[in-house]
Amino acid sequence: MEQHRAPYITQALALAWAQQPASAHPARWAQRLSYVRGFARYRLASDPRTQIPAPGLFPFHPKRARPYLYSNQEIAALLDAARHMPHRYQSGALLPWVYSGLFGLLSVTGLRLGEALNLELDDVDLTAAVLTIRGAKFGKTRLVPLHASTCQVLAAYIARRQRHWAGRPVSSYLFVSSWGNRLDGGQVHRAFYRLSRQIGLRGASDRRGPRLHDLRHRFATTTLVNWYRGDQDPHGVCRSCPPTSAMCTLPIRSGTWRPLLS
Repeated sequence: MEQHRAPYITQALALAWAQQPASAHPARWAQRLSYVRGFARYRLASDPRTQIPAPGLFPFHPKRARPYLYSNQEIAALLDAARHMPHRYQSGALLPWVYSGLFGLLSVTGLRLGEALNLELDDVDLTAAVLTIRGAKFGKTRLVPLHASTCQVLAAYIARRQRHWAGRPVSSYLFVSSWGNRLDGGQVHRAFYRLSRQIGLRGASDRRGPRLHDLRHRFATTTLVNWYRGDQDPHGVCRSCPPTSAMCTLPIRSGTWRPLLS
């Protein structure tokens, strides 16, 4: 306003300010315009000349990310790269097994990342081969069955975890950082991006690519395909992921499931 010597906010000024810089994504323009809209509502109380920018001037709607269905070879490469992650100090010696265990668990259970990070040791029942997921989406608790091979891997990880932290304080979370507390989601994503570039899932300068959440899509799609192959009714079998949910149907609707049927 000072630059244009404008005594009050106008829609034209708001649009000009919101569209800076010109190279920014339209989503960023829409966000900046929302800031002006909120301030204009405040100013209207003291200056009736204030113009509140109309809604819909930047009708940007974010697109749903296209799911990526990992191959068995890509998952194996990701887990192998995680197990060989370098660490500078002895305190980080468990991290390669933390990340390989975490990524492996996501790929065979379809858990959300937050659900896996919130798992505590008491939530893992290897005798009954089941995980207890607490405080999941909509605050629900559910049970997730485990394959015998998954139980073996988790048992080996927990034993390694106990040896690493023997005689030292550590939180009760299943997957812990080098400090012994709950693993941070941002730290997990940074490790995943680094490993993805290392094994060729992402280019060195790529800002987009396969995501951790795509392991959930891959699990759901593979499970559905196996049910159809076995003449099972997904509506009668699936409880934690109804076939009408986006997680189950998005890969099918987008066509990325077709190679699984070949």
